[in-house]
Amino acid sequence: MALSGADDRQVGGRGSRVGGRAGSGLAVRRKAMFALGAAALALSSCASMGDGTAAPATASKANHEAEIASLISRMSVERKVAQLVMPDISTITPADVRRYRFGTILNGGNSGPGNNDKAPAGEWIKLADAMWDASTAPMEDGGPVIPLLWGIDAVHGNNNVPGATIFPHNIGLGATRDRDLVRRIGAATAAEVAVTGIDWTFAPSVSVVRDDRWGRTYESYSEDPALVGRLGAAMVEGLQGKRGSPDFLSQRHVIATAKHFLGDGGTGGVDQGDTKGDMATIKAIHAAPYKPAIAAGVESVMASFSSVNGEKMHGSQQLLTGLLRRELGFRGLTVGDWNAHGQVLGCSNTDCPIALNAGLDVFMAPEEWKGLYETMVRQVRTGIIAQSRLDEAVARVLRVKFAYGLFDKPRPSARALGGRFDQLGSPEHRAIAREAVRKSLILLKNDGALPLRSNARVLVAGNGADSIARQAGGWSITWQGGGDLTNADFPGATSIYGGIAEALKAGGGQAVFAPDGETDQPVDAAIVVFGEEPYAEFLGDRKDLAYRDEASLALLKKLRARGIPVTAVFLSGRPMWVNPFLNAADAFVAAWLPGSEGGGIADLLIGNAQGRPRFDFTGRLSFSWPARCDADAGNGRDGAPLFRRGQGYGYRAAPPRRTYAADCAIYAAERLESSLFGRGRFSGLTLSASDAGGSAALVNGLGSSPGGRLVAKGVDRAAQEDSRQFNWTGPATLTLAPAAATNHDLLVDYAIDVAPQNPVRIGAQLDLRETLNVAAGKGWRQMRLPARCLGAAPWALAGEAGLSLRISAITLAPPSAYTGDCKGIF
Repeated sequence: MALSGADDRQVGGRGSRVGGRAGSGLAVRRKAMFALGAAALALSSCASMGDGTAAPATASKANHEAEIASLISRMSVERKVAQLVMPDISTITPADVRRYRFGTILNGGNSGPGNNDKAPAGEWIKLADAMWDASTAPMEDGGPVIPLLWGIDAVHGNNNVPGATIFPHNIGLGATRDRDLVRRIGAATAAEVAVTGIDWTFAPSVSVVRDDRWGRTYESYSEDPALVGRLGAAMVEGLQGKRGSPDFLSQRHVIATAKHFLGDGGTGGVDQGDTKGDMATIKAIHAAPYKPAIAAGVESVMASFSSVNGEKMHGSQQLLTGLLRRELGFRGLTVGDWNAHGQVLGCSNTDCPIALNAGLDVFMAPEEWKGLYETMVRQVRTGIIAQSRLDEAVARVLRVKFAYGLFDKPRPSARALGGRFDQLGSPEHRAIAREAVRKSLILLKNDGALPLRSNARVLVAGNGADSIARQAGGWSITWQGGGDLTNADFPGATSIYGGIAEALKAGGGQAVFAPDGETDQPVDAAIVVFGEEPYAEFLGDRKDLAYRDEASLALLKKLRARGIPVTAVFLSGRPMWVNPFLNAADAFVAAWLPGSEGGGIADLLIGNAQGRPRFDFTGRLSFSWPARCDADAGNGRDGAPLFRRGQGYGYRAAPPRRTYAADCAIYAAERLESSLFGRGRFSGLTLSASDAGGSAALVNGLGSSPGGRLVAKGVDRAAQEDSRQFNWTGPATLTLAPAAATNHDLLVDYAIDVAPQNPVRIGAQLDLRETLNVAAGKGWRQMRLPARCLGAAPWALAGEAGLSLRISAITLAPPSAYTGDCKGIF
């Protein structure tokens, strides 16, 4: 990786001469040391000690521990608690940071500077500077100044920022089995994160997935714990630098996080579920990858939402303290997941001493941070939280900050890569990503269709052919990815069609783009790109692994029936049952979620003018591939897999010709899903909001009416943003339009805190005011809206200023025999 610019050790790095822009970093450190009443110390480059404790490489561990102890001795209870509470940037301002002195902040997948999740890179570095300046301003009481750390989910590149390089998701990297490549990807990701002034990434995931129906399967390198451990450690080294080297946690690197501890991949395909079994087996599978990550010096570990044998991880002292620290030897900081502490029995989002006592150090409290902060301060003063445990957690945070050299760093824009936007999506980084795409592809079938001649005329079709959002998957610009994202939201990226067109043009051929496959031009071959729509976390959970896409299957069959050799390129976050598609194509390539560099696919599919390959397929399955459509996992536990882990073919070793069993009992028994909205996902239902300013679509149920009188946002009920909240500030209408006509009743799961003062009408006759008045302040309830009263769809829900309604589910139900009036309680 070629990164230009002054060496960071000459611009304020630890243990170096201080000059130029480094002065602000030195000033921060001097302010801290002055507040401590101690002489200024020249800190040298930090490295992680053998026991996992962060300590200076050239100074004694005792010196840093003395500094930490001195800092803690001069901090008030309020300042200590603030080190442990992590709010989201969408709910705080620099003024809040200056007042409370948070130790850490984050941005969620849908949070960006100025509440713009598509904010350009310049806005990120600007906000990073503002937060830094607020956290390093002199304390009015003369207390110690401790800079904050900003964390982000940079899980396959700096994926929240437009223009960044988006690497293949981990499932694709697992197929490469290439530790050096993964290490280089980590270093490139760290550099691009550093460009935006952010310090810390919540990556890598070292989950060992045992059931591929889980919506986070693509975040795992493999079902094999050993491979997960090798690649996870390589990613840690890439992100942080090699432990013990002068480059470790330099200004070109960021803090890494191994997640999610423990057993997040063993919950039976259910997000935030329960991993069950004897502890010896659970440790052998799910704890195994943490050993090499800790040996590589990972500075933080994130606790899982999930449970182990019924106990929530955020409340498990046995695992967070006993296993992670005493057995595995981890000495860094543990960080929580999004409000996950609130799921511990006896806890809420604003009250959970159990988690701190169990061993959690930093609470991810994105929205309700103030309540948690105030509760923790009170609990320390009353003895519910022991002062010793508070100090221990604060010491762990400070230890990581010293390891990162935070007290010596200048403000983010003055660091070695701060604001170096030429490094964001640089040619060097995109070249690494393109290499990763090439090495991740799995050839599962090739009956002579590949490689294609570079001078051929090739039809490129399918719903994923020219969609960078689709090929990037979840955690790409937005949390769930997809949605209203277009190719314009990924500047510098190349779609799969774009890569194919470029390769053919260079070889004298031509790409004919027709998403539906309809063209009047004669073609020599066709490439059809299709697959899963983007998703993240629980929204990606599935009931089975049978891939359903009748349109794409019909397209493959139609092209083949015309005598056109057809290659299928399948985009997915997991292995899936695709036997009908395998049978309908002459060649089949599992491309996973390749990210921003679609040209990597053309590198393998398009040969030279003589039809000889330019590269061979080297990717091998890191997950086994299901043989049955009703399989509960793709991990070989359902009998013999269709393709075993480690399998894959190429041009030298061609796959055998065969026909695959395409019978599927669940297809025959398929019924239309009755859910229109649930678990944050819309199915066959679109929403729009209108007011005096006009009407606007609410993409994924999010957005506002043109005049701003109706605003829809994601809120949590059982999981992150699994519900929607609709706030009226004036007369406005929410319109619900199902994809198909229906005479069913509607079941609506809802909550309302304040009784409406004005009528609330929906459909033809229904007035919901009485129903909502009764429900106000009583938590989540369900109402049944009779079809007779609703009338024909679409249904318009009209409200006035002051109405605020949360909805977590909308379900179609068989029409009831309701004969009452339409103004009663439903």
